[in-house]
Amino acid sequence: MKRILLGGLLFLLQGCVSYQEESDFVTSQVCEGSSDLPSVLAGQFEPVQDEQLLNEALGEPEKGKLCQGKVYVSKSDSEVKIYRAWNSTNPNSRYGKWWAFNKPDGSVAQYREDYEICYQWSPLDKMVSCTLKPETKIVVGNGQSAKCSEYLTYPVSAKQQVYIINASDAVLNCTEYDGVLSWKSSL
Repeated sequence: MKRILLGGLLFLLQGCVSYQEESDFVTSQVCEGSSDLPSVLAGQFEPVQDEQLLNEALGEPEKGKLCQGKVYVSKSDSEVKIYRAWNSTNPNSRYGKWWAFNKPDGSVAQYREDYEICYQWSPLDKMVSCTLKPETKIVVGNGQSAKCSEYLTYPVSAKQQVYIINASDAVLNCTEYDGVLSWKSSL
């Protein structure tokens, strides 16, 4: 009986040690960049408290979403342009939750790394540019790491992302763009 109890106790202790190690990994995650608004946009928003919205936007290491973030609401007189690269084979992804203040530029591979977008999630063959409606709540933050496969993991990123719930109701004056093949020498 003592052996069974001792064995059970050792099993429980081992589980606690494993849990503690995972917990330390999550809390030791270092986020890059800042969730403060860029100075050119700071006057367009007010910071607000919304723990539920913030928690929806934050992700665990290697799972994507945000590493850190802050919640803001756009002012009633604001006109902020936002951008989203999306997947034309899924029309519902046009107004997804993940946006950026900056127009996608440069190589697709670099854009994927900057915003932790796994190839399985989107071919990034379309882009939409919209104006954020006044009095819309958003979360601004930096990307969490994302494990796309055994061979590809994107690290945390300092690039700011914008998280919006029900983006189709939060934007107006949208313009859609097609991705086109354009090749540049890599030398």
